[in-house]
Amino acid sequence: MSVADRATMNVTLPFREWTSFHVDKRLLLIAAMLLGIGLVMLTSASVGVGEKLHGDAFYFLKRQLQAIALGLAAGAVLLAIPLSAWERLSFLVLLFGLILLAIVVVPGVGNTVNGATRWLSVGGLTLQASEPARIALLLYIAGYAVRQQQSLRHEFVGLLRPMLVLALAAFLLLLEPDFGAAVVLLATALGLLFLAGARVRDFLIFVLIGLAVFIPLALIYKYRLRRVLAFLNPWAYENDEGFQLIQSQMAIAGGEWFGAGLGNSVQKLFYLPEAHTDFVFAVFAEEFGFVGTAILVGLFMALIVRIIRIAREAAALSLWFEAYVATGIGIWLGLQSFINIGVNLGLLPTKGLTLPLISYGRSSIIVVIAALCLVLRVAHEVRRAELGVTASGRRNR
Repeated sequence: MSVADRATMNVTLPFREWTSFHVDKRLLLIAAMLLGIGLVMLTSASVGVGEKLHGDAFYFLKRQLQAIALGLAAGAVLLAIPLSAWERLSFLVLLFGLILLAIVVVPGVGNTVNGATRWLSVGGLTLQASEPARIALLLYIAGYAVRQQQSLRHEFVGLLRPMLVLALAAFLLLLEPDFGAAVVLLATALGLLFLAGARVRDFLIFVLIGLAVFIPLALIYKYRLRRVLAFLNPWAYENDEGFQLIQSQMAIAGGEWFGAGLGNSVQKLFYLPEAHTDFVFAVFAEEFGFVGTAILVGLFMALIVRIIRIAREAAALSLWFEAYVATGIGIWLGLQSFINIGVNLGLLPTKGLTLPLISYGRSSIIVVIAALCLVLRVAHEVRRAELGVTASGRRNR
């Protein structure tokens, strides 16, 4: 084959890949609906604070749109890369994630806001290191579950090895400190490893170890203890730690059945702190009521169910790495959504976790969009496997 022929093949094969790309329309539709709701609610919840702090009512909307564009660009790259490449490079991806978490806590490197050092400045964008690191660690765990399947299913050390890596990542997160991100990371990874075949006994041992470590950590620091006490009795701390929870519950209760209408929330008018970020669900509930929140929760449930079904389809075709990647992302998004909504409702202590695709948060929206594009890539590879198409674009016979 001549050089010209090889060059032509290198151009035409990616073209064939894109022209024959299978898009999971249900996943795309659900994600697009949630993203659209998020933009509407961000605009509603942030116009006042944007005008007051920055002289621009649409300041936060513009920044969120920029982040969405970056997320779509990153997602396009991920859609073009076969998941087998990430499986081969999973150890390097792990190193990248750990380096991100380590760099951010180096004095003078990370950006500190409200006493927490969680952000890196990259090309004018402030990036929360835990967000891309989470995907990197999930890719590593998925690769490990494939490579060490027998050890994971039959030996304690099979679960011990990845948990030691995750313990290091959690330690770096706690140095920031980011207690919520550490809990979500460990819970997601442990859940994924259990579904990948870890023994029940080993799983329960590490669950107990996690509880034995994180419960004291939640209580020995004064500010965390006050959050727990305010969660148990917010009116006893109505002027400090309990204030946000009280305002959130007032907003949700004020929505009643059908809400006050879009834009008519009272609590977002500087009563409810972080109304456009961690507590945007409360503003949504006030403006759209119980019926609206039921629909929103239903959309999140539909999103997670669709992701898990894609993972099951991959597993049925023995595409184990693809199945574990999708499963990990489904667990992560489901758990984070559950925690955020639970905090807004007063069912869980306050934690600084965004509501995926809804809350303002540029790092979060970029990484969530990228993660969903990974799931779309899984769905595409499942479809190709069903059709018997190889990586070269030819059918298996």
